[in-house]
Amino acid sequence: MPDGREESVNGYLIDFLRKAEVFIYYVVAVLLSLSAAAAIAYAGVTLWKGLVHWTIAVETLRVLDQLLVVLMLVEILHTIRISIRSHILFAAEPFLVVGLIASIRRVLIISLELTNLTREGRWSPDGASIFHSSMIELGLLVILIPILVLSITLLRRHAPGAKELMESLH
Repeated sequence: MPDGREESVNGYLIDFLRKAEVFIYYVVAVLLSLSAAAAIAYAGVTLWKGLVHWTIAVETLRVLDQLLVVLMLVEILHTIRISIRSHILFAAEPFLVVGLIASIRRVLIISLELTNLTREGRWSPDGASIFHSSMIELGLLVILIPILVLSITLLRRHAPGAKELMESLH
């Protein structure tokens, strides 16, 4: 049977670990916020340069890419906020949303790369292999995106008590 000192030490240790966990969450949240702000600034500068140099068609995909990165960071921040409030890392939905955004972002990047690859009218020596690899990746993403959407939909519909839990956190 444990004595009072051992329970006291365990209590202090658990309290210290809980505080360390929250501190780490805050540090990660600050770094993610700074990253999101930098990505927004970069997207703004890129968009401005595109407008000034009349290359907006080319720069639009780059801006969209950066803004999708920001959305992913914000979704991760949301998950961290929930974890800080509840002291539980339970939410699968934000990670599925991040996966969905990342998949859509990758589709856009591949499309941009393929446009640049075929724009010049001639293939580089490894252009055919790049094209083949890109088509395989696009095919996998086309399968993955509906699976992620279905997973998010099912999770929202059938997660026991998720609505009540989320409402209590907001």
